Amino acid sequence: MVNIVQIDESFENWDGLLALVQEAFDYMHTRIDPPSSAIKLTADTLKSKAHEEIGYAAMIDGKLVGCLFCRQDAEDTLYVGKVAVLPNLQGQGIGRAMLKAAEGVAHACGVEKLRLETRIELDNNHMRFEKWGFHKVAEKSHPGFDRVTYIQMEKTVASA
Repeated sequence: MVNIVQIDESFENWDGLLALVQEAFDYMHTRIDPPSSAIKLTADTLKSKAHEEIGYAAMIDGKLVGCLFCRQDAEDTLYVGKVAVLPNLQGQGIGRAMLKAAEGVAHACGVEKLRLETRIELDNNHMRFEKWGFHKVAEKSHPGFDRVTYIQMEKTVASA
């Protein structure tokens, strides 16, 4: 059974968190351009991210198996990023459980929507997020690109 815990000042497994994100994002490297910002992460940058944003870790039997970070991005929107689940455990409800934690943050912040970004090439991610209630709201390009490189998706948060 998955246990979702907030990544707070008591969290110490920064190297494990980095390894998790790297493993979860590894398949993308040959498929997306520009490269994922995940390749620039370090244990220290993740620790800083956790101080600036609200992070959650998914644990199974004490083992780190997933993570998600969120931050209020606008008056009515909570941005969700670095959603990662170990590849061999994907499709088992871990991401959905972490998303429920983010929805709890949204309720606490009084925001109406969750927003995320996913690379245009990653159709499986688009479908997964659609199953979780997200819909595409915009197509965007990274600086220096003259083509769409990612899409923004949003989900309306149900009233508590």
